[in-house]
Amino acid sequence: MIGPAPAAMAAGAAEGSHRASDAPDWARDGRDWPNREASRFVTAGGLRWHVQVMGGGPVVLLLHGTAAATHSWRDLMPLLARHVTVLAPDLPGHGFTTVPAPHRLTLSGMAQAVTALTQALDIKPVLVAGHSAGAAILLRMVLDGAIAPRAVIGLNAALMPLGEAHAAFFTHAARLLVGLPFVPRLFAWQASRQSVAERLLRDTGSTIDARGVALYARLFRHASHVGAALRMMANWDLAPLLRDLPGLAVPLLLLTGANDRAIPPSQARRLQRLMPAARIVSLPGLGHLAHEENPALIADLILREAAGGEPDRP
Repeated sequence: MIGPAPAAMAAGAAEGSHRASDAPDWARDGRDWPNREASRFVTAGGLRWHVQVMGGGPVVLLLHGTAAATHSWRDLMPLLARHVTVLAPDLPGHGFTTVPAPHRLTLSGMAQAVTALTQALDIKPVLVAGHSAGAAILLRMVLDGAIAPRAVIGLNAALMPLGEAHAAFFTHAARLLVGLPFVPRLFAWQASRQSVAERLLRDTGSTIDARGVALYARLFRHASHVGAALRMMANWDLAPLLRDLPGLAVPLLLLTGANDRAIPPSQARRLQRLMPAARIVSLPGLGHLAHEENPALIADLILREAAGGEPDRP
């Protein structure tokens, strides 16, 4: 999930000069996509998925957050692939995966869609790791019995609502906005500039390299990608997940960037009060996109968890 997008996008409206197009095109936008040689396209659950697979051995499933895509794992995946098989899809409507019907861009709908993908690929991940909203999708899948990993890793996991009054207002406003057909195009037009994308990413508390910023900007200029992210946020309801989380039967590890401005580290501590067995590892100096800032550290923590070892506090 990319931080407080509307404000930053509005601030950059005057800078936007690229016309928003509907959907990313693999021949054009994927020509130099990170880890392109690991990409494949799979049909499952009525969607055409862009999926990246590399490595060998036990399977680790990675799910990115809202408004991101597989490029988010560009430096992490090769490190993990030295030891395990890594599977990372573009979520529905994101990147190069086709857009589902709007009513499927809910937490349960996304969980069902990813479940259909894992079934089509016939994979049983031993470990799952999700960034931001991706962690919520994975936890929903585990609670629903769709997958049975040894553990779940939430990387700056977006699992707590903003607060009932605030969340209700935001959801209502977001639903009104995404119901207007020009809104995703307007947001995409504003965010397509490199400087605006850089500002959006900086607002998360992370500093990533120029290539990473350029890849986000490439996706942000497409109305389908931006529209799917907006609809996800408008339809996101975490109350059922929070109600069910105390019944989670597998270990939960929360990796929290100390500089995260999108998901405050205090949310992990609140979640731990709900689930005392959940473990928290703080990541000093890192923000919401910690896996892009320091992929070696995140790879080490994931591999230790995959091997059943206790991750040390960095």
